[in-house]
Amino acid sequence: MTPSDLRLVRTTAMTISALVALRLAAAAWTPLTFDEAYYWMWSKHLAGGYYDHPPGVAAVIRLGTMIAGDTELGVRLVSILLALPMSWAVFRTASILFGGFRVAATAAILLNVTLMAAIGTLIVTPDAPLLVASSFVLFGLAKVLETGRGAWWLAVGAAVGAALLSKYTAMFFGPAILIWLIAVPKLRRWLLSPWLYLGGLVSLALFSPVILWNADHHWVSFIKQIGRARIEDFRPAFIGELIPTQIAFATPLVFILGVMGLYALARRNAGASAARVLINATFWTIVAYFVWHSLHARVEANWFAPVYPAFAIAAAVAANIARWERRQQRIVDFCARWAPPVGIVMFALLIVQADTGMLSGYRRDATVRSVGVGWRELASGIEAVRARVGAACVLAPDYGTTGWLAFYLPKGTCVVQPTQRIRWVNMPEPDPALLRGKLLYVDEARPGGRPYLKDAFTQVELVAELPRKRGPLTIETYALDLLEGPKGEVLDPSPPPELE
Repeated sequence: MTPSDLRLVRTTAMTISALVALRLAAAAWTPLTFDEAYYWMWSKHLAGGYYDHPPGVAAVIRLGTMIAGDTELGVRLVSILLALPMSWAVFRTASILFGGFRVAATAAILLNVTLMAAIGTLIVTPDAPLLVASSFVLFGLAKVLETGRGAWWLAVGAAVGAALLSKYTAMFFGPAILIWLIAVPKLRRWLLSPWLYLGGLVSLALFSPVILWNADHHWVSFIKQIGRARIEDFRPAFIGELIPTQIAFATPLVFILGVMGLYALARRNAGASAARVLINATFWTIVAYFVWHSLHARVEANWFAPVYPAFAIAAAVAANIARWERRQQRIVDFCARWAPPVGIVMFALLIVQADTGMLSGYRRDATVRSVGVGWRELASGIEAVRARVGAACVLAPDYGTTGWLAFYLPKGTCVVQPTQRIRWVNMPEPDPALLRGKLLYVDEARPGGRPYLKDAFTQVELVAELPRKRGPLTIETYALDLLEGPKGEVLDPSPPPELE
């Protein structure tokens, strides 16, 4: 390593460490989203699987709260710190596939300044550990290519298994790897090697807790997620959302570089054949599925997380290796120079807006419903009402409100979602004695009230209405109903729709 290479590596490490520190500060300041609060409840009762996803996100949160407690920072700590090994894996992969430290440094930094990595590791969802595991899948495959040693297939299997423990989307790495091996003649020998299949067994072994959990629960999680691929109502309008959302999540300048890099790789304008095919196969296989999915349902922007390591490497190829005409080169140089500061500014503005609403003049925006701004104050008001009326347990109609209540109410408060009990199957049932006493039902205030409560309880009394606010903006008003005298079981035993 030359002195200039050493300086580049140090600068890259310092830059990424600073970005991680910025995310940690934002994590401590920003209230939980409702999904994070839901997954935090999972983390209190670790299991081989859950109704919505595999257990990876719950394990990540559990580790963080063991270090920093049940705080916003504790929930997010390990997810954010995982960006460090993720960056190392992308750095090494880019240097192996395309040679040189400059393309490697560019790939690692460009990945970290995308909102997919910045927000995607700050807001803890299954896509956060999936993003990290995906970078190690690429690294393992690059080592197979570089060394020709079959033992590296075990590392690939471990990385794919970790990805599968994060989200079922990782199953598409199987077809992507197969396409890579078939498309590159010198790699076809691996199709006859036991190492490839031993790697597959490693993945299966790591994923086996999820399989066993599903077997014990009527395969409900598999049915729920795999059923999404089935087209029942053709609605191609969702395709139009894909590109705009990815421009935002990649940040515009990184998106331009990534697209130009993929174009250069497709035109064989950069890198060796095996490297080009690997990036294209891992990127386009997953993208093709999401295009298919968008024919009938919305594809959330963060679902593209597993393609971002490959996309960042493609962007680095465009910036450092691909040959461009003069006008194109000016575009590339501009994007490469300004992508990091633009990404950092976009991240900072998004956090300020989500937490304060200042940038929109305190008007509503897309973040107000999902980020729990105002919940700490709202929970204090709910707890005061609960204590005043003597309610033994707090009920909520959905998993998001249940998660927020459980996180922001005093520790140990009985909080229950009486419906969709499959979501809480890994947790102990609440004490029946608590459900026989007074109950406080918390839901958004709606015109006409909640008539279904009168069908389930003999006494229903509205005891308070409390606002959730961000600055002067009232996001929602919550109605608090005191319930007494259940006419039947408080907890609805109905099976989930996937099993009906």
